[in-house]
Amino acid sequence: MSVQESTDRVVPLLERRAVRVRGVVQGVGFRPFVFRLAQELELAGWVRNDGAGVEMEVQGLPGNISALLVRMVREAPQLAQVAHVATDACALDSDDHGFTIRPSEGGAVTTAIGCDTGPCAACLAELFDPADRRWRHAFINCTECGPRYTLTDALPYDRANTSMAGFTQCEACQDEYDAPAHRRFHAEPNACPACGPQLSLSQADGLRVATHDPIADVLLAILSGQIVAIKGVGGYNLVCDARQGDAVERLRARKARGGKPFAVMVANLASAGRYARLSAQEEDLLASAQRPIVLADKQPGTDAALWGVAPNLGQIGLMLPNTALHYLLFHDEAGRPAGTDWLMRSQPLALVVTSANPGGEPLVIDGAEAAQRLHGIADLILHHDRDIVVRADDSVMRVIDRAPAFIRRGRGYTPAAIRLGRKGPPALAFGGHLKNAVCLTRGDEAFLSQHVGDVDNAETCAALDAAVAHLMAVLTCTPEVVACDLHPDFHATRAAHAFAAAHDLPVVQVQHHHAHIAAVMAEHGVDAPVIGLALDGVGLGADGQAWGGELLHVEGADFTRLGHLRPLCLPGGDRAAREPWRMAAAALFDMDHAEMIGQRFAHLRGAAQLGAVLKGRRHCPHTTSMGRWFDAVAGLLGVCEVMHYEGEAAMRLE
Repeated sequence: MSVQESTDRVVPLLERRAVRVRGVVQGVGFRPFVFRLAQELELAGWVRNDGAGVEMEVQGLPGNISALLVRMVREAPQLAQVAHVATDACALDSDDHGFTIRPSEGGAVTTAIGCDTGPCAACLAELFDPADRRWRHAFINCTECGPRYTLTDALPYDRANTSMAGFTQCEACQDEYDAPAHRRFHAEPNACPACGPQLSLSQADGLRVATHDPIADVLLAILSGQIVAIKGVGGYNLVCDARQGDAVERLRARKARGGKPFAVMVANLASAGRYARLSAQEEDLLASAQRPIVLADKQPGTDAALWGVAPNLGQIGLMLPNTALHYLLFHDEAGRPAGTDWLMRSQPLALVVTSANPGGEPLVIDGAEAAQRLHGIADLILHHDRDIVVRADDSVMRVIDRAPAFIRRGRGYTPAAIRLGRKGPPALAFGGHLKNAVCLTRGDEAFLSQHVGDVDNAETCAALDAAVAHLMAVLTCTPEVVACDLHPDFHATRAAHAFAAAHDLPVVQVQHHHAHIAAVMAEHGVDAPVIGLALDGVGLGADGQAWGGELLHVEGADFTRLGHLRPLCLPGGDRAAREPWRMAAAALFDMDHAEMIGQRFAHLRGAAQLGAVLKGRRHCPHTTSMGRWFDAVAGLLGVCEVMHYEGEAAMRLE
């Protein structure tokens, strides 16, 4: 398009457009990306963060503006998630001849915050380059990688709103931070060894240990069989040498973990292949920026090589380093080679990495708390002085039908927005009793908190309340309705009612398995009525009985129970959920083989009397739970007669 001047010179017809971008577009290098794209396309204007995401005005040839809008979505930075783009025409600015990045604008916050990710390839190259000023800097990051959610107090995502606010950048770091073309432009956690967080080492009681090289001392302790607590991105982890069975068993005993499996951290995919038969999808998931724990089938020699790590199971949980600090342990063990070639080769070091907490309690995130709660568990504690704002356990995933599936959503994936099919009033859901997480909806998005855990002790109850408060604060969203489970005795249910009463809000109580099916519908954008099959543990049913294998017709907020699994007695009540042999006895009784109970389980205390208990229906509530049927089969087969952790019978049966 052009106009003809009297001099016959063709003048391009320019236009100017206001553009608003919503999604995960703060803290991910989106503004410098737009800046470089605008320069390439010879566009004038500006870009800045605001409370809702990123806004900009661009001026230039219409075709170039269209190209920017297309490429802005197609070529967005790896960590960005563009959910919506809106444009409007605006008046030309004849004085605007360049493109700039403006300071952030305030306003109501409706944007999403980025998730924590592992070091990118460019940062790893610097980390292992002896000539680089960030050589072996344990807190290296850029706009493409590093901590986000776990250090953020509020939005917009600016340094002043993070736990890096107290670290003043040196001149070299500030120059990078201010340079739009640099990959550390407005990288809020940006720092270097001269101006950034520092490592320190202490004994388990908090007494400081003098050290010139904390990483080397920690590795030496691990290789000598000690247990070290290491402060990571979302909390402290307990670490020991996975190849030393004595160290693994000592850690298991100190955490009172029973036979529950540990996850193992290895240096790279080549090392992971020593212990698991990995599919292409599992390799991609392991090496992804989110760095989750991935469950994969064991290699034949894994149990011998990593004795006691994941006993009696066919799978092992593996993970790659998720921080530079973890990478430095493997780098030290490899002899501190220059460059990244060593990361292409299998490395022998394998580390058990588990949450640093007494069994069942929340993850430790504070140094003073570590000295108090980890005394008697850890031999040494590796600290740093960057505060953790939000605790976040590692995410746990597995590949099912060639697609990733969550076992536990945590670091790397929270609080990523889940797009819903329609908008609704802000709702706060308090979750269940086991493996709790909370959820806050805003418009047509749902935001899940990090994994909270089993809400059965005072510390985890407090962590649930903290997760609610932080999610509301960081999203600046106040709920208009509260949702919770039907069970009146769950702490989450009581907390929901207390919150609602304090804020004068209505409470919606949702049947447990209706919620499961509705969640799957929301995840897949299904709004029409469905017939759903919920195969689960135990949840309180609408009739006051224990449900868990339910065929439901679900239509929005309503459901009809079409069918269920055959009810099975729970001899001894909750005790039956921990002792699969009791469920096996109930199945034998149900099949008119009560006389076999005493024979089959003669070695177990109480077996001889259980038939009479079942016959008299004393202490024998019923359940339709699929989980209890798994327990019954595991008990009948002798796979697992008494569980030491939740889900053990089903896992061993699998």
